[in-house]
Amino acid sequence: MDVKEIIARRVAQLLKDGDVVNLGIGLPTMVANYIPEDIDITFQSENGLLGLGPAPAQGQEDWELVNAGGMPSSIVPGGMFFDSATSFGIIRGGHVDATVLGAMEVDEKGNLANWKIPGKMVPGMGGAMDLVVGANTVIIAMVHTQKGKPKILKQCTLPLTAKEQVNIIVTEMALLRVTKEGFVLEELGPDATVEEVIAATDANVIVSPNLKKYNFAN
Repeated sequence: MDVKEIIARRVAQLLKDGDVVNLGIGLPTMVANYIPEDIDITFQSENGLLGLGPAPAQGQEDWELVNAGGMPSSIVPGGMFFDSATSFGIIRGGHVDATVLGAMEVDEKGNLANWKIPGKMVPGMGGAMDLVVGANTVIIAMVHTQKGKPKILKQCTLPLTAKEQVNIIVTEMALLRVTKEGFVLEELGPDATVEEVIAATDANVIVSPNLKKYNFAN
């Protein structure tokens, strides 16, 4: 199991039956591949879709039906299309139960930086600033470090997307919950130790007394 699959599988387990969920571009879109069969999730895409389906098979793509990242998608029976105003009305109105986003930095106050890449031209933060404020639960799905440098910090150094909105961080090494006291380490990835997580995190880590390992048995 590769790093991204580990992350996506663990995030999928956090979602609840009946949830309306927005998946950010990149790694978060993989979460849809690992939803348990007995769980019914409605996926929302900020470009105007509710009832987003799985990625189509190669050769069956419809390039007029794409997700927010511009990649071919599908729509489930009963799904619907609407304009951006309605889409962001859903998001800003608090009708999205959870959003899963990538990040460049997250700090112990739950601040998020995920739109500006140093030294590169980027189109802007897109819908992320609305999603992290509008969604009831904000889950960050990302690798724990970037080229050996921590992405989970005491204080973000990049421009913020939103302040104090992140609830949970899932990496290949750990599941960390953001609390008023700081990051609480609740679960370890398959190959990680507490010492490795602490060393790879540039912030104080509180180890939960109920610490456990990721469980993909079910």
